[in-house]
Amino acid sequence: MSRHRIPAVFIRGGTSKGVFFHGRDLPDPGPVRDSVFLNVIGSPDPYQRQLNGMGGGISSLSKAVIIESSAREDADIDFTFAQVAVDRPEVVYTNTCGNLSSAVGPFAVDERLVEPVDGEARVRVYNTNTSKIYHACFNVEDGQAVETGSFEIPGVAGTGAKIKLDFLDPGGAVTGNLLPSGATVDELTVPGLGVIEASFVDATNAIIFIDANAVGRDATEQPDALEADKEFMAKLDEIRRLGGVQMGMADRPEDVGLGSPKIALVAAPEKFKTLTGETIHPAQHDIMVRVVSMGRIHRAVTLTTSMCLATACQIEGSIPHRVAQHCMATSQGDKNGTRIGNPSGVLPVQADVGRLKDGTWHAEHVTVYRTQRRLMEGWVYPV
Repeated sequence: MSRHRIPAVFIRGGTSKGVFFHGRDLPDPGPVRDSVFLNVIGSPDPYQRQLNGMGGGISSLSKAVIIESSAREDADIDFTFAQVAVDRPEVVYTNTCGNLSSAVGPFAVDERLVEPVDGEARVRVYNTNTSKIYHACFNVEDGQAVETGSFEIPGVAGTGAKIKLDFLDPGGAVTGNLLPSGATVDELTVPGLGVIEASFVDATNAIIFIDANAVGRDATEQPDALEADKEFMAKLDEIRRLGGVQMGMADRPEDVGLGSPKIALVAAPEKFKTLTGETIHPAQHDIMVRVVSMGRIHRAVTLTTSMCLATACQIEGSIPHRVAQHCMATSQGDKNGTRIGNPSGVLPVQADVGRLKDGTWHAEHVTVYRTQRRLMEGWVYPV
């Protein structure tokens, strides 16, 4: 008896890991393809370990990527991201993964989907989840993407080769508008809390930003400490679902998807300790964040959340701008951009944001730097 197998590559991109596939090797989009991803990653798993698959039991390690050559004139590669739920049989396509975006260009070069030329490569990527374009710039040597280098990112042990990601016109990636409600601040009526303020911003992903102090937190807490309070986590999800309705993403809170919008707690800079025990001082960052991804507190910050936050910091009147007003000053003319304090350290993000002639806010592009590493290639065996 021969076992069914599919070619695949296991890759770390930024602070995420995922299984990469060529689109040609997969069933057509639909339930059969989704069942392949669930089986390969090891979901659903009530123990939340994904021991029977390639996943790691948390959202950042429970991902699949589909890569194909693009027919578009402005892109070389089409990239589809699949977020695989850990404890339920669900595959989400409503948003992209910023971290795994860093591995798409190198994958395309190494797999000869684009012609490799030694030196600096630029791969133009069309993300099918958001209908947005980004450019990945990285070094190529002997026809392969360079992986070793001295660049370090928070949340990843060791160093690697720097990859520059430019996300073009990132506003409205999920909802169609940078400010989905048209306002910089909205009010949500939350049972048990009353009325709280929230900023709905959609740049590479739709995010609900709330002041951590409004829910009795300060955004210095460790992820495990936040998750241990089940009542608090349920309340955050309730706020997230109410916000999703107000953003126009669903008609009822119960219909709001698991993957998007995300909800993030933000606060002005304070001293905090990272997951490794390093002390981060207020002068080292511009704003703090704790973000919920697929029902769990992220151990760093999702890259799409960080890009959306850097954008929001420059939108006058928004909650992120309000809690860290100096972000406007530090971001403009500073090559490091907005410095985002998160559980794993400090992540700098550059955002080019301004007003159009009619006064509406517009994000021209967002730039971040990542590393990636091909960990294994071969076959996966879905059953």
